[in-house]
Amino acid sequence: MTDSEPRVFTPRVFTSVDELRAAIGTDLGSGDWLEITQERVNAFADATGDHQWIHVDVERAKDGPFGATIAHGYLTLSLLPVIAGGIFVVEGPKMVINYGANKVRFPHPVPVGSRIRANAVITSVDETKAGVNVVVTNTVEIEGVEKPALVSENIRLLVY
Repeated sequence: MTDSEPRVFTPRVFTSVDELRAAIGTDLGSGDWLEITQERVNAFADATGDHQWIHVDVERAKDGPFGATIAHGYLTLSLLPVIAGGIFVVEGPKMVINYGANKVRFPHPVPVGSRIRANAVITSVDETKAGVNVVVTNTVEIEGVEKPALVSENIRLLVY
């Protein structure tokens, strides 16, 4: 199987906060590839009202700085539940909430038609009054491109 072929992905399963703590700094691997289509970009533009030509005007973008339309940075960020959500699961909490992000950077544009996937590393695990904050550093790669599309420290709040 090549890196670009679909695979059956089995997420890493954590059954306790202690197991999460023990995995701090561990590369948990990458999720499956997802193709960024013009239809998805257009739908995101409609949902957010961001119709900048570099995202939605295919003809104009051919002569633009990227040679094609590109995904919105926030579209890439919003796809993390799809492309990173299955890398690991935590059993036991009543619910898991997207609590926010500490840092978000978009080092490289994502051309429409390219494929992306996420990699996850648990950065920290901290108990709070509300539950357990698990900070995950997600790096989104573009197939065939050295520089990442997104590097983001996301906080998942586990409520027990």
